[in-house]
Amino acid sequence: MTSDIIFNYFPNLTDTQKDQFNKLEELYTFWNSQINVISRKDIESLYLRHILHSLGIAKVIEFKPGEKVMDVGTGGGFPGIPLAILFPDTSFHLVDSIGKKIKVVTEVAKALHLQNLKSSHARAEQIDEKFNFIVSRAVTQLKDFYPWIRGKFDKKPLNKLPNGVLYLKGGDLEQELKESRLKDIELYPLSKYFKEDFFETKFVVYLPAQ
Repeated sequence: MTSDIIFNYFPNLTDTQKDQFNKLEELYTFWNSQINVISRKDIESLYLRHILHSLGIAKVIEFKPGEKVMDVGTGGGFPGIPLAILFPDTSFHLVDSIGKKIKVVTEVAKALHLQNLKSSHARAEQIDEKFNFIVSRAVTQLKDFYPWIRGKFDKKPLNKLPNGVLYLKGGDLEQELKESRLKDIELYPLSKYFKEDFFETKFVVYLPAQ
């Protein structure tokens, strides 16, 4: 599958953004052969399962210029790198506790000349910054995830959605959401935005800072 799937769902990209998305396949194929961050099977579906999946967040929210977003447990850079390409005026801080994964993030961002992205080999709890939004992709259960990032939200909202978490999750979430005891959670099914079968059981989980 090629980058055309991205351009189909996001038709208003600049030439620079198209070029950056086009380069992702070559960059991840190279870096994945050095440091395994994506399964071999998944690298063939990079644009569908990693890049477009990451951009599901952009169907729920349009990040504003000047907003700050942290990507917790970013792995090889998802959802942070695709979102940083899409929102060049928003600042992204990608965090992972595994150093070799952050090396891939750093090298890919450097190759793409992403000026709005920084990365840290750290745990979320160690980051001493405030953010408008925190994004992540199925790192752990919400009841375990939220304590890592509690207190890391800027009080001042800039967006139509109040500052909070945008979490990419799949499957039956009823039990997990109940166990989290978090309030005002909203589920956005990605099947509403993307027609591919892969997205049938995928969601963006939004919860306001609490």
